[in-house]
Amino acid sequence: MLARECILSAPGKVILHGEHAVVHGKVALAVSLNLRTYLRIQPGAAGRVSINMPNIDTFLSWDVSSLHALLPARRADLQNAVEPDAAVVLKLREYAGLGDGLADTRSLAVLAFLYIYLFVFAESRELPSLTMAVWSELPTGAGLGSSAAFSVCLSAALLASRGAIACPAVEAAQTARWSDEDLELINKWAFQGEKIIHGNPSGVDNAVGTWGGALRYHSGKIKPLSSTPMLRILLTNTRVLVAGVRDKITKFPAIMNPVLESIDAISCECERTLMEMARGPEIQHYRVLEELIDINQHHLNVMGVGHPSLDRLCQVSLAHGLHSKLTGAGGGGCGITLLTPDTDSSVVERSIQELKDCGYDCWETSIGAPGVLHHSPSSLTEDVLKILNSY
Repeated sequence: MLARECILSAPGKVILHGEHAVVHGKVALAVSLNLRTYLRIQPGAAGRVSINMPNIDTFLSWDVSSLHALLPARRADLQNAVEPDAAVVLKLREYAGLGDGLADTRSLAVLAFLYIYLFVFAESRELPSLTMAVWSELPTGAGLGSSAAFSVCLSAALLASRGAIACPAVEAAQTARWSDEDLELINKWAFQGEKIIHGNPSGVDNAVGTWGGALRYHSGKIKPLSSTPMLRILLTNTRVLVAGVRDKITKFPAIMNPVLESIDAISCECERTLMEMARGPEIQHYRVLEELIDINQHHLNVMGVGHPSLDRLCQVSLAHGLHSKLTGAGGGGCGITLLTPDTDSSVVERSIQELKDCGYDCWETSIGAPGVLHHSPSSLTEDVLKILNSY
């Protein structure tokens, strides 16, 4: 059982190339986004389990004795996480006062927490008293993997509390990663959390949150890339989301299939470029990435998944010599802008300000960041540590 506090974090994710084409059997590249979700777990008041999520205004506490009645009848095999048990999920909804069918962010986060907590400790039949605080830099509902980052943090924290994995030792102001074997287990349980939240997820988001870096997704198969560089980007949330973007693929298959093939080739060319950059990035690699971004954005507009808000993003960034594309579902949503080593800080500052003047949210961050990490308290920013220590 947990004897001391453990602080960890996991990244979000963006689709670098291949969104929309991936559902038609083409390659997609997903990369970790260094806007992170942070979780602090510590022994709690005797007989209580508490979770505090200030991002979504959720502060809950339960009696451990009342949760014992909800333990699954079968003892869960920690090494082989099984499909979520629908009967247990229904009981948890009733217990937490979450009406059947409620699918808001708060309800699903609480449900995922209770489910993983009970099933991770089902084998021992001993439920620990603990207190958990969660804070995220990721906006929810923006297609940036916020639920997966939460599920990864949650799984790592509870598995560590159970003793199934050890929190790797960290020096002052440092972070540490788990072993590949432990990461496999974290990812399995994080996938269960994603199933609770999304029903039938691909597994891409939790894999990115667990391992970080970049991964290749093709026809249901996930392959982490062995080594990729970290790239500086601007992430822009247009704060616009249009449901039901136009599907031209079924309407004009003879016209659109070559577009899908081209997007597939873009993903593969980007993968090759990233692998080359891992051995030593050069400025021509960034020029290739910029061209691929421009071509893919044009393709996505042709497919009907663009939006005037994204066009404006591309216009603002291009006026400063920067290259942008949508990431994810499109129809508004988020876009990424590549920053190269020779991008002047004044250009970045002006671009951010102009995008904010458009009514958008904008962050300077990076992609290709590490996956789930164990933190020493001094490795965190003062703001994050203050928030986590408030609960």
